[in-house]
Amino acid sequence: MNYLRYTPDIETPAPDEQASIDGIIQGMTQQSQTVEAREHHAVRASHAKSSACVTGELTVPEGLPPELAQGLFAKPGTHPVAVRFAQGPGETLGDRVSTHRGMSIKVFGVPGEKLPGHSADTQDFVLATGTTFPSGTAAGFLRDGTVIGKSTGLPEGVKSAVSATARNLNRVLHAFGTESALADFFGHPYSHPLADSYFSQAPMRFGDYVAKLGAVPAAEAQRALAEWRLDPSGDEDGFRHAAAAFFRDNEVVYELKAQLWADAGRQPIEDASIDWPVSVSPYRTVATIRLPRQDAYSPERVRYFDEVMTFRPAHSLTEHKPLGSVMRARLQVYRALSDFRHRQNGVAAEDTADIGRIPA
Repeated sequence: MNYLRYTPDIETPAPDEQASIDGIIQGMTQQSQTVEAREHHAVRASHAKSSACVTGELTVPEGLPPELAQGLFAKPGTHPVAVRFAQGPGETLGDRVSTHRGMSIKVFGVPGEKLPGHSADTQDFVLATGTTFPSGTAAGFLRDGTVIGKSTGLPEGVKSAVSATARNLNRVLHAFGTESALADFFGHPYSHPLADSYFSQAPMRFGDYVAKLGAVPAAEAQRALAEWRLDPSGDEDGFRHAAAAFFRDNEVVYELKAQLWADAGRQPIEDASIDWPVSVSPYRTVATIRLPRQDAYSPERVRYFDEVMTFRPAHSLTEHKPLGSVMRARLQVYRALSDFRHRQNGVAAEDTADIGRIPA
């Protein structure tokens, strides 16, 4: 298969994109202020409630074909990783409000040219459930974020009802062979966090090429969780307790996969809401992430992950530069909201450069 090559001109920003990004930062900061006033603490503006904070290893195998042996994956070897699993909302809600989930990965020991402002030898991959982002562009992100922002102050019971409606809609759509990324954003199934697959949703440079990434459960014990469902009438922290219980007894394994850019018409760079068909380009394994049995929610480690540590698309090799409108927005939005959260809490942020900084 002939894969398309990366060149700087594949990105085509809208003339008013910076205004949209500024609006996103303003709107999400206001949402964070609302949540802070209610919770008496500033939390992440998205994926605030962690369900597991763990460490392990990422291994790049020998013998990758040239189009996959790019950037971080150019040389075989093993790197330490820190991984944070979390629920989607930018507030601490009970688990009956089951929305999209996140999997943030920080890879250590990654030399090479970095994006401006990033000096540590690390590479972050910020993934979420769903292969697409509901808002395809920064302008769409601003529009949809305004709707989400209006719901921030609503009672949790109302949010639970909205989540249930969205979940039921996708259940009906699934019967007809389709699903809505926006419905999943608001109403994800009550599935086990370690049974889900996670995706970059928007593209990034992949050395000489371009790709989207996905992390897919690979351990048999994880795949056996496919039918597990949380009872929403029970434990308000059920996802967290389920993840911690699983990590006590099992190794967790993901295959990290790349979907290379092959068709500019059917795989757009600028619109993250359009799925890249696997019939055009399948996801192919570039590394394995192994997370051994461990205490996935020890108090000191959780405090460090949740309060101090930062995961950002901007923490990247130049060879994995985030691409497209949504990603360009994230480069600025993540930093601004992280700065707000750390400033409000009086905590110094760390672009953690050494996995030894992470408490046991």
